[in-house]
Amino acid sequence: MDIVVRAAFIFAFLYVLMRVVGRRELSTLEPFDLILLVVLGDLVQQGVTQDDYSVTGMVLAIGTIALLQLGVSIANFRFPGLRPILNGEPIVVVQDGKPIEKNLARERVTLDDLASAMRQQNIAALDDVQWAVMETSGVISFIKKPGS
Repeated sequence: MDIVVRAAFIFAFLYVLMRVVGRRELSTLEPFDLILLVVLGDLVQQGVTQDDYSVTGMVLAIGTIALLQLGVSIANFRFPGLRPILNGEPIVVVQDGKPIEKNLARERVTLDDLASAMRQQNIAALDDVQWAVMETSGVISFIKKPGS
């Protein structure tokens, strides 16, 4: 039972941590970030199972985290009012070719980051953008102006 409680606590802690870290940071995975994820996984495992290396302990820990994730997914589907809390909301970062500085700062996105995302979608100039939206996944979606 102790493993279930620790797994539930770790799940809640990591869920909140990922929401605080921000969607932009989570959308890009650099080599150092990959190493941190591996280290984080090992630390979480140690915190959840401690010295219990049994198959039962592993099943309890994984099962608890899987059930909690399923519960969050079901809550997200059934209760639309919870979606902004659980997933966040898309944020408009460019409107009519003009960056919205307040929203860019909120998401810690620089104009260089924005320009890089534009280039990846074959958009040459900010003036060609009708809307740019930072999705809940951290990806920036662009809608071009008509005729651009």
